[in-house]
Amino acid sequence: MEYAFLFFIGLVIGSFCNVAGLRVPLKKSIVYPGSSCSACDRKLGWCELIPVVSWVIQRGRCRGCKGEILILYPVTELLTGLLFMLSPLLLGWSFELCISWSLIAMLAIITVSDLVYMIIPDRILFVFGSFFITLRLWVQIGSAWNPVLGFLLGFGLLYFIAAASGGGMGGGDVKLMGVAGIVLGWKAVLLAFMLALFFGAVFGTAGIALKRLNRKQRIPFGPFLAAGILFSYFFYEEIAGFYFSQMH
Repeated sequence: MEYAFLFFIGLVIGSFCNVAGLRVPLKKSIVYPGSSCSACDRKLGWCELIPVVSWVIQRGRCRGCKGEILILYPVTELLTGLLFMLSPLLLGWSFELCISWSLIAMLAIITVSDLVYMIIPDRILFVFGSFFITLRLWVQIGSAWNPVLGFLLGFGLLYFIAAASGGGMGGGDVKLMGVAGIVLGWKAVLLAFMLALFFGAVFGTAGIALKRLNRKQRIPFGPFLAAGILFSYFFYEEIAGFYFSQMH
């Protein structure tokens, strides 16, 4: 029952992350006004706000204007719910879950924002970054210097790439990896970046091969960073162990 409850809570949090990801970049309140259709601006009723279920029942269409509702909404809700439920299975029941669930929520928000606007809001990173600093003083990973080194490596590495590429890497990506470094530590944040590059390369190659993308088309890198961060956070030991076992 506790896992079903966590899945439900994750769905609700995912719905809130959709709202935050769509409103914060536009400097709008995440509380008022209530949710409305982005096409006809009609205020949504309670039965249209049930995570995932409402989208399925309405077949991805507004009940009023029949405008399309982005599939991004239910996907974000569903993934957030699943990750909330899986966190204690992967980490155990400990105070680390406070960091895990907060990390999932932050990455859900920045993924929505980056996919829709190609912006990773500073306000989101500042709020969560401050929270992670406080939690890492309480729930440490290895040396007390690990989060500091993680921040310096995550921020510094991407800052160097952004400067060297003349803007090929956005400022939001740089700051995101700095915040991620606080959570992951220096080893895991390096793995997170390598995984993000791998995911991005696979997506880009597949998109070009299927003629869905062209070589000059800009795509947001935030979602790939988010995926790399999550994989490194949950599976660093397994991935690093497998890698080094292949070296011998």
